[in-house]
Amino acid sequence: MFKNFWYAIQHGSKVTAEPSKLRVMGQDLVLWRNESGEPVVQSDICVHRGGSLAGGWVERGANGHSCVVCPYHGWEYDDSGACVKIPAAGPEAKIPGKARTDTYPSLERYGFVWAFLGDLSAQERPPMPELPGLEQAAEARSAGYRMVEGEFVWNANIERVIENGADIAHAPFVHAGSFGNPDRPEVPDHEIVEDWSTDGEFLRSIFAEVDLDPPPASGMWKYIRKSAERPPVHTKVGIMFPYTSMLQVSLPLGQIRIWTAHVPIDENTTASRWIAARNFFTKPWQVALLRADADTYKRTMKIFYEDQATVEAQKPELVPFDLAGELNVRSDAISLAFRRWRASAYDRGWGIEPHQILTTDDRRTATVIPSPARKDNADLANAWVLKEVETHAALKSRRDRAGSGGAPASESEPSEETANG
Repeated sequence: MFKNFWYAIQHGSKVTAEPSKLRVMGQDLVLWRNESGEPVVQSDICVHRGGSLAGGWVERGANGHSCVVCPYHGWEYDDSGACVKIPAAGPEAKIPGKARTDTYPSLERYGFVWAFLGDLSAQERPPMPELPGLEQAAEARSAGYRMVEGEFVWNANIERVIENGADIAHAPFVHAGSFGNPDRPEVPDHEIVEDWSTDGEFLRSIFAEVDLDPPPASGMWKYIRKSAERPPVHTKVGIMFPYTSMLQVSLPLGQIRIWTAHVPIDENTTASRWIAARNFFTKPWQVALLRADADTYKRTMKIFYEDQATVEAQKPELVPFDLAGELNVRSDAISLAFRRWRASAYDRGWGIEPHQILTTDDRRTATVIPSPARKDNADLANAWVLKEVETHAALKSRRDRAGSGGAPASESEPSEETANG
């Protein structure tokens, strides 16, 4: 898991003026909309007595703008994270500088609410992922696509989940009951297309396209497609870093695209929030419209259920850092490209130490993912009550300083050698 990337953390339709809690990388966040309808993403922890802001409400605060109110003592936090009212102190009291919560840059795009979970300035941040073909959800709808959304939760690490989502070779076996053909499992030679930022510093996405042999038509499709023999299915898969994937399939009736925002709830749990778009059965007057929506939802969830048992049973549970830790073949090219990207993110010092956020032996300390405000304003450098989540780099540095008497390195921590592949 990494800080300093843009994450698609929730469907936009799920974020309202009422605060809601969402866990990402072991951290509890509160999501709400301000008076302009813009999404706000903050640490869920009130710095006073650790109350959950998501358990409170949103109202026009003492500064005249929307604020989230802690249900414990009524402290009000505006959309910058600053506390603007402490009821017990009275209306004239000066608010302490430390009375603030981490707020993360956020916006709504592609039908998702995105948050930059890290402390880099706007100039330093990796670019937000582009979801090709989706653009704004509204634009996709106006271009003739019908949108359906849903969510699937895995008891698996996010890296196993996202590699599965972009894996071409498993379809004939895991998905033999839906779109895979076990009688024709060969994966044709294909090119991995990389998209880099304009300055060449950040790898934004990787994609691959192949023609796969489908199984004979079944269900409603055998009546739509009369021929028992179906033509090859043109398939495109990709990863938009850090953790968004796309599957695009060309069917006889048209095209279906599934974008999935994979969200690391913690080291062992992943939420896959998806949007599926099809460009057939889209007219409101069509009798089959709602049935087609239900069929799209059912078929998309069926893919997740087919994958679930395999992904959740993989060993080791975490993807090895050493590229030689698992046997790789030609059809694993997109997975290997993902692992090289992961190594580069560790090299930047952005890997979050998972054992820290999952620890149960220190229940007296709460941690947060650092926000840009911790660096943007020198006056606030020490004005933070809650500690930052420790990165792999910080952990290694601390242990190096401790010398040979320090704690042994975590098994989750990549060595310099393996992180570089």
